[in-house]
Amino acid sequence: MRSLRQTSIELLRFVVTMQLFLVIAVATARNDPPPSSDRPWTPPDLPKYEGELTGRSRTETEGNSKMSIDSRKIYGLAELIDIAQRNNPETRVAWERARQAAAAVGLSESAYYPYLAASAAAGYDRAFIPFPSLAISPNFLTNPSLSNVTVTGGGSLVTESRLYRAELSAKWLLLDFGERTAGVRAARERLMMANVGFNGTHQKLVFEVTDCFYKFGTARQNVIVSQSALEAGRTVEQAVQARVDNGLATKPELLQAQQQTAQAAFDVEATVGAESDARAALVESLGLLPTVPLKVADLGQSSSLGEIDGSVDELIAKALSQRPDLVAKLADVHAKEDEVRKVRAEYYPKVAVAGHASETELDVSINNSKYFGDDRPTFGAFLTVEVPIFDGFARHHELEMAEAELRGTESELAGARDAAVREVWKAYTDFKTALRKQDSAAKLLTASQNAYDSVLESYQHGLGTYPEILNAQRNLTSARSVSHDTQAAIYTAAATLALSTGELARPSTRTVRPLQSSTHSVRPSQR
Repeated sequence: MRSLRQTSIELLRFVVTMQLFLVIAVATARNDPPPSSDRPWTPPDLPKYEGELTGRSRTETEGNSKMSIDSRKIYGLAELIDIAQRNNPETRVAWERARQAAAAVGLSESAYYPYLAASAAAGYDRAFIPFPSLAISPNFLTNPSLSNVTVTGGGSLVTESRLYRAELSAKWLLLDFGERTAGVRAARERLMMANVGFNGTHQKLVFEVTDCFYKFGTARQNVIVSQSALEAGRTVEQAVQARVDNGLATKPELLQAQQQTAQAAFDVEATVGAESDARAALVESLGLLPTVPLKVADLGQSSSLGEIDGSVDELIAKALSQRPDLVAKLADVHAKEDEVRKVRAEYYPKVAVAGHASETELDVSINNSKYFGDDRPTFGAFLTVEVPIFDGFARHHELEMAEAELRGTESELAGARDAAVREVWKAYTDFKTALRKQDSAAKLLTASQNAYDSVLESYQHGLGTYPEILNAQRNLTSARSVSHDTQAAIYTAAATLALSTGELARPSTRTVRPLQSSTHSVRPSQR
C-alpha cells in the first residue's frame, strides 16, 4: 500500500512540474500589441516573417510562371490571352475552388454508404475486494438472527486482470426521408456554381487582357500622334522664323511658335509615360512581372468588323440564358431550395441498422495466483429508429433561415437579370455608336490634314496668319487622337458586348467576329 501511495505522489509531482513549465512558457511568450498609437513599431517575430518572404521571392516568384516568354517574339492578342489563361493566379484559384466543390459532392455522397470502424484495446487492471470476518455465537443455532453474528475483522482479495479486445462495428442509415438526397443535390449545385465561376473568371480575364491590349495600343498611337504634333510644331516654328527673317512676322508670333513646340515636346514625354503605365497594366493582367521583356504587336490599321449577329432583343435573350454569373445565381437558388428540403427532412424519423462483432480475452489472477480466464467472440445487430420530438424549436428557426436565404437568392437572381439586360443594351448601343464614329473620324482626319497642309502652304507664301496655322495644327493633332481612340474603342466595345452576352471565351460561334481567333475557354479538367 505504501509503495502504491508513493508512486501516486511521485506521478502527481511530475504532472504538476510539467504543467508549471508549460505555464511559464506561455507566460513568457511575446504577445504584446503596439506600445502606443503615435509611431510604428517592430513586432517580435517580424524579422522571421520578412526573412521567409525574402526566401519565397527568390525561389517561388519566378517559378510561378507557367510559360516562358520569348524576348524576340512579338505577341498578338490571341497569344497574350493564352498566356494569361495559363499563368494568371486568378484562373488557378478558380480551378482549385471547382476541385474543392467536386470533392464536396463526394463528401455528401459518402452518407449513403455504411460506416465501418475497427478498434482494439489492451490493458492491465489491479484491484482489491474487501470482505469481513464473521464470528457466530452458539445461540445462532437456536436463534438464527443477526444479533448472534458479529464482525471481528476484515480482509481483502487482490485481483489482477489482463484484457485484450478487438472489435468491428458498423452502422448504416437506411431511411432519412430525403435529407441525404437534398444534401447531395445542394453540393452538386455548388459544384455548378464553381464550374461556371471558373468559366466566368476566364471570361473576365480575357476581357481584361483585351481591354489592356487596346489601351496599350492606343497609348502607343498617342505617342506617335504627339511626336507628329512635335514635328508639325517645329515645321510651323521654322515657317514663322522664315517670315520673321523676311520681316513678314513679329517676334511675339515666333515666341508663341516656340511655346507650342515646347508644349508638344512635353506632351511627347507625357504620352511616353502613359505608354509605360499601359504596358505595366497589360503585363500585370497576364500574371507576369513588369520586368519581363515582352514585345506586343501593334494595333491594326483599320477595323474589319462586320455587323452584329442578331438584334438587341436576341442578344439579351442569349445573355439571359448563358451568362456564367446568371447560371451561378440560378444554381445558388437550386442549392437554397435543397437546403430547405434538407431542413424539412430533419422533422422525420431516421431508420438505421447497426452491428458489432468482437473477440475478447480476459485473464484474472487472485492473490498472486496463476492467471486463469477465457476468450469468447461476441456479436450483435440492431435496428434503430430515431424520432425527433423536441429540440427547443431549433429546426423551426433553421427552416425560417433557409427559407429567408432562398427568397433573398431569388431576389438576387431577378436583380442580376435586370442588370444583364441593361449591360447588353448599353454595350450594344456603344458598339453601334463606335462603328458610326469610325467613318466620321476618318473624314475628320482627312479634312484636318488637308486644312493643315493648305494653311501651312498659304502661311509659307505669306498669305495666311499665325492664328490660322496654329488652329489648323491643333485640329490636326486632335483629329489624329480621335481617329486612334475611335479605332480602339470599336474593339473594346466589341469585347464588352461579347462579355455582356456571355459569348466571350466560349468554344461556340462568337457574336463579334474579330474576337473569334483570340479567345477560348479552358475547363477545370483540361488544366
